Amino acid sequence: MSAEIEEMLKRYQNFPNVVGIIILDPFAIPIKTTMEYTQTVHYAALISTLTFKGAKMVASLDASNELLNIRLRTKQHEVLVLPSENYIIIVVQNPGT
Repeated sequence: MSAEIEEMLKRYQNFPNVVGIIILDPFAIPIKTTMEYTQTVHYAALISTLTFKGAKMVASLDASNELLNIRLRTKQHEVLVLPSENYIIIVVQNPGT
């Protein structure tokens, strides 16, 4: 499983403007990160809650549907969230100009 995680990190690090990547297990515990510890824990707590609530909302609207990704953009960062059955991948990047 760690080879799969390393492959995910390499894949996303090659994208331009990537500030950091966090990979969470299904219980929202950071498995791997390229960010500092305090930022990792902060993002993990907030994004995992958002992801679980978003998935619940999508399922309540249409039980045959599922949450595939979340994209948040602010003036400072853009956050991509890619939930799956085994991981939640969080990619933080500087927004393109």
